[in-house]
Amino acid sequence: MKNLLKHYKLLSLLFVGLMTISCSDDDDSPATNPDPEPSTIVDIAIATPDLSILVEALQAADGDLVSVLSEGEFTVLAPTNAAFESFLSANGFASLDDVPTDVLSNILLNHVITGEVRSSALADLGAGYSSTNATNADGDNLSLYFNTTDGVMFNGVSSVATADVEASNGVVHVVDAVIGLPTIATFATTNDALSTLVAALSHADTGSPTVPWIDTVSDASAGPFTVFAPLNDAFLDSESGILAELDLTGFGEGEGELNAATTDAVLLMHVVSGNIQSSGLPNGTVSTLGGDITANNTDFTLTDSRDRVSNIITSVVNIQAVNGVVHAIDKVILPSLP
Repeated sequence: MKNLLKHYKLLSLLFVGLMTISCSDDDDSPATNPDPEPSTIVDIAIATPDLSILVEALQAADGDLVSVLSEGEFTVLAPTNAAFESFLSANGFASLDDVPTDVLSNILLNHVITGEVRSSALADLGAGYSSTNATNADGDNLSLYFNTTDGVMFNGVSSVATADVEASNGVVHVVDAVIGLPTIATFATTNDALSTLVAALSHADTGSPTVPWIDTVSDASAGPFTVFAPLNDAFLDSESGILAELDLTGFGEGEGELNAATTDAVLLMHVVSGNIQSSGLPNGTVSTLGGDITANNTDFTLTDSRDRVSNIITSVVNIQAVNGVVHAIDKVILPSLP
């Protein structure tokens, strides 16, 4: 478990760096400034033909983003023209003009990290989280998940094509897809450490009626919810995992398996209405969608009705989505079942 948590530790401020990727030599590569003083992030975008839609988007969006990104110090994940065209098509927009300017601004800010992030140690870290300048309805900064198993990928959808384009006020990394505003489902399905939770959700949804919140965690307009997400070992560990604890062999409808209805009841114990970040965790009773548990905001524990204690992994908390927040835990919470 310690190795797993180390591998997936939360980066509370910034990425340490991005995996070095060689720049291509074609005409669409980001323009480099021959002068001793490098250009600003915006200057680089303007001078790069394949970032022309990004420039149009920055000009059209709320918040005077052109001025913002010409000052300060930022790391910008810059989607190519093809990335924007795919994004517009996939979301039913005929053109950039059809995107509401406030929505466009938040999407663009989801590609902006405060501070300068260069290629260095990210490949060694393997995976983790950082915060972007995009926000949810309450003003909480959204999280960004990265994984370097196969190149550098963000939120499971966007890969770095050209890294480390130096700017006078930060650095630009060209990416091959627009990174949409993440939902709770985004973070559940992209992090391999939560793959068993995703499998449990899929199994629970085969029951009747279907699990009421599976679809809503994918809906940016739903919620907000707080999800206490058990890591894989919470399900599968041969000694402490829930399957071993209940003497079960896996998920299924056969004898000795955790059936869909029971899986549904178990999973609902991990969802709370509202966006509760770790600093706002109450001390006492917390009502989940499946029943009451007891929270301790000093020890960061959750105790179910069977007096079983789940520890909140303090290095993997406040994974902020647009429709709620995720906190990793080390033990599955059980309802009051026979």
